Amino acid sequence: MADSWRNQVFCEDALQGLTRLPDGSIDLLLADPPYGLGKDYGNDSDKLDATAYLDWMTQWVDLALPKLKPNGSLYIFLTWRYSPEVFVILKQRMSMMNEIIWDRRVPSMGGSVRKYSSVHDTIGFFVKARDYYFDLDAIRIPYDAATKKARSRKIFEGAKWLELGFNPKDVWSVSRLHREHAEREPHPTQKPLEIIERMIKASCPPGGVVLDPFMGSGTTAVAAKRCGRDFVGFELNPDYCAMIQKRLAEQPEQALAACV
Repeated sequence: MADSWRNQVFCEDALQGLTRLPDGSIDLLLADPPYGLGKDYGNDSDKLDATAYLDWMTQWVDLALPKLKPNGSLYIFLTWRYSPEVFVILKQRMSMMNEIIWDRRVPSMGGSVRKYSSVHDTIGFFVKARDYYFDLDAIRIPYDAATKKARSRKIFEGAKWLELGFNPKDVWSVSRLHREHAEREPHPTQKPLEIIERMIKASCPPGGVVLDPFMGSGTTAVAAKRCGRDFVGFELNPDYCAMIQKRLAEQPEQALAACV
């Protein structure tokens, strides 16, 4: 297969496609699998009962993890319903660095009267080894002028953290994509570029390769291209595969500046 798999989205089941990728070839595994909520992705992939769902999660994890380089990382999107079980599966195979909470900025508009409204997704950040790749400077959040001015005393002069910004916390407040968002596509669980680009910049070196076993709307592929990384992924739904190719074709060839 040589390197012909790079920058390709294969319209097939990841369980079959992953077997063709060379082991130790991937820098970052970014997974957004079905959540087990019964959503319609044009197939029955999200309609498994709990036991079958967790068996399936274990199956693809065991196929995907050998593809990571020794210093590679994994981010996985989950819902609170299954994150405890999936985290245990992954902890038996990798080291967990963070549980990240994505606050989707859902407005207060009623909701259940028998429980609290769910307004977040859970993201697990796992690594293979202690020397995992992580570029904090690429994702620092700049301080505003008022904060810099308040830290103008001599002891703060030349402080790298003050000039470059602070480390993102483990709660990410990023709006979900509404219909009016420019990047919105007809996909029920599309993730914002802002989130995916942060993961890629932090955990995949320039020129590295990002693997997404469940491409969906193709945000990982688009983000990788924008950030100067290669990608490879799989998607079952032919309509989504066409959507991904359209989104990629709309990206300029030299798109690195969009991710800076």
